Amino acid sequence: MIIDWLEKYNPVTQALIATLFTWLLTAMGASLVFFFKTINRKVLDGMLGFAAGIMIAASFWSLLAPAIEMSENSGKTPWIPAVTGFLAGGAFLWIFDKILPHLHLGYKKSEAEGIKTGWQKSVLLVLAITLHNIPEGLAVGVAFGALASGFQSVTLTGAVALAIGIGIQNFPEGTAVSVPLRREGLSRFKSFWYGQLSGIVEPIAAVIGAIAVLSMTNFLPYALSFAAGAMIFVVIEELIPESQLNKNNDIATIGAILGFALMMALDVGLA
Repeated sequence: MIIDWLEKYNPVTQALIATLFTWLLTAMGASLVFFFKTINRKVLDGMLGFAAGIMIAASFWSLLAPAIEMSENSGKTPWIPAVTGFLAGGAFLWIFDKILPHLHLGYKKSEAEGIKTGWQKSVLLVLAITLHNIPEGLAVGVAFGALASGFQSVTLTGAVALAIGIGIQNFPEGTAVSVPLRREGLSRFKSFWYGQLSGIVEPIAAVIGAIAVLSMTNFLPYALSFAAGAMIFVVIEELIPESQLNKNNDIATIGAILGFALMMALDVGLA
């Protein structure tokens, strides 16, 4: 039913609708701050691991695998667009990581990354989540924009599966922002506001990604791989280290495996 409804819209509008859904789940996760002032660190680490697993699976099943198949069908050397795009995506996020002021969950303000500023810790925490929502939104936008290419490896159900997976892992991300902000002394409403605000960048990135793909179809395998590289950078740079910061290694690892399995099931099952 959802697929039939989405088919009525163009790829850019589809990408916008999909990422409004992912933003909504971010807001739902952030809304837990109205019920809890703190969250058990083991639960949070399991959530972060779960999010990492979903992003790893999505990077391959929804982005790299279609990019490789497209290159093969086009008569190109399959690995060149995938590797080139993947490395470019990682490099893009690495540069962004060095420029944007942000603070990872569980670290002191003095350990903030990016350009040094006098911004409050709460703002830096929000920007950390915002940073890795950019590739998530971009991935969804590219996936929907790719539908116009006509390649059999790209399907509407596959793009929807990616959006669902990203949305599911956005729920704990919203909680991971709002609850620490509440613990920092912000009001419940302000904590919720900043938590949901971290996800609003996804619709923006998705629309940009979809439009970019529609305007340069020949670079589609590179664009898909670019989004994958950016997402993997976030997983290794942020999610995995944060999930194991408090030595809850087993819980974080189990969460990652469950997240990977769920995303794989969604992508393969709905494809």
